[in-house]
Amino acid sequence: MGFKDKLLGFVAPVDEDDDEDEEEELEYTSSEAKPLSGYEAAKTKVNKVSSDTKMVLFEPRSFEEAEEIARHLKQRRAAVVNLHRLQRDYAQRTIDFLTGVVFALDGTIQKIGHNVILCTPRSIGVDGEISLDNDDE
Repeated sequence: MGFKDKLLGFVAPVDEDDDEDEEEELEYTSSEAKPLSGYEAAKTKVNKVSSDTKMVLFEPRSFEEAEEIARHLKQRRAAVVNLHRLQRDYAQRTIDFLTGVVFALDGTIQKIGHNVILCTPRSIGVDGEISLDNDDE
């Protein structure tokens, strides 16, 4: 029994019987449940995302705003970029620039909709994939 244990015993004495009751209660009130299948295991990863994770939404109106998006990516923030307000040439230049930025940061870039992309730094993982084909027809 170390000094720390003695001090704890003096400040907050605990009976041996109380320890057993608390352990039994902890078994039943544990907030961490084990997933039943692989599908549920994948869903539980979503709950483990850090609370300080940030995502920024952009709707650039010129190519010059791509630099601001890059600054946010460097600060480890994910960016959803809606390019529908840009002319086609400028939208392509923006995508090319952001692809380079994401590559330099070991991140990922994905198309998540018509003229909408998701850029994430390495520190933010993305699970799943969005199919943009019309396979339902």
